[in-house]
Amino acid sequence: MDLQKQVDLQKRNEPHAAAAPAPVAELRASDADRDRIADILREALAEGRLTADEHAERVEGVLKAKTVGELEVFIKDLPAAHQGRTTPAHTSVPHRPAAGAIPPVADENVVAVFSAATRKGRWRPGRRLHAYAIFGSVEIDLSEAIFEYQQVVIKAVSVFGDVQIRVPENVSLRGTGGGVLGNFEVRTLDAAESEAPVIYVDGWAVLGNVEARPKRGKFVADILDRVQRKAEKHLRKHL
Repeated sequence: MDLQKQVDLQKRNEPHAAAAPAPVAELRASDADRDRIADILREALAEGRLTADEHAERVEGVLKAKTVGELEVFIKDLPAAHQGRTTPAHTSVPHRPAAGAIPPVADENVVAVFSAATRKGRWRPGRRLHAYAIFGSVEIDLSEAIFEYQQVVIKAVSVFGDVQIRVPENVSLRGTGGGVLGNFEVRTLDAAESEAPVIYVDGWAVLGNVEARPKRGKFVADILDRVQRKAEKHLRKHL
C-alpha cells in the first residue's frame, strides 16, 4: 500500500471533529432567560430609565424572542446589560421538612364541596394548612401573605376538583404528591436568601388538579428585614 492510500485510510478511521458549539446569542432562549430580562426591564422602569410605553413594548418583544441574542437587544442600552453577571447562590432546601418540625394538626382548613373557597390578601398563614376541593375549587394565594413561620406545609387534596396555590417569586417551593387520573404539579423554586420562607405542598389529585407555582412580580417584602435582624442579633452576641 502506497503512502497516499495509507494517509486516506487513516483519515477515514479518525473520529470526526466535534462540531463547533453555536454562539451563545444563537441559543434558544429559556423561560429563565426571559425572566432575567423582564426583571432588568422592571428595574429600569422603576428607576425612570424607561417610560411605561417603552417598558410595555420591550416586554412584549421579550415574550416573542426566540434566541438569547434577540433578548439582549432589549437591554443593550441599560446599565444592567454591561455589568458582570453573577449566578445567585441558591439555598438548597430539603424536599420535606424535618421530622417533628411541623405539627400534624392543621392551623386552618380550606374546604370547597360543590363550591369555591379562597384564601388571599394580607393574611398570616400558620405552619400547616389543609385544602380540600371536592367537586369544587380552592385558591390559596400567598403572594401578599405575612409569613410568621419560615416553613409552611400545605396539604392539598382534589377529588373532581381544582386546587390552585400561588406563592411569591422569592421563596423556596417544594412538592411531594401525585395524581390518580389527575394532575399534581408543583414548580420547584430555590430562594437566594437563606431566611426566605419555604413552602411545602403535598397531597393528591384524584380525577382533579393540584397546581402550585410562583406569581409573577410578587415578592416577600420583609425578607431583607429578616436578614438584617439576624445579622444584628449575630453581631450583638460577639460584642
